[in-house]
Amino acid sequence: MARTSTAGAHIEITNGAAIDAKSQVFAAIGELVDDGKAEWRRTASGEIELRLLSGEVFVLGEVSVTRVA
Repeated sequence: MARTSTAGAHIEITNGAAIDAKSQVFAAIGELVDDGKAEWRRTASGEIELRLLSGEVFVLGEVSVTRVA
């Protein structure tokens, strides 16, 4: 009988955790927007830009967040 690898299961758990974390971050950002503390929009290139009322600007990537201003 062949022994099954745990590597695949580890990847699923890691990806599941990453997906959960990403959804939590987007939920928190959504609350900032709903509370009037930030605005977000999709740019012409398809990226999501987040602008906080305090002046910071971020680009929300697939796996990263980059501060641009």
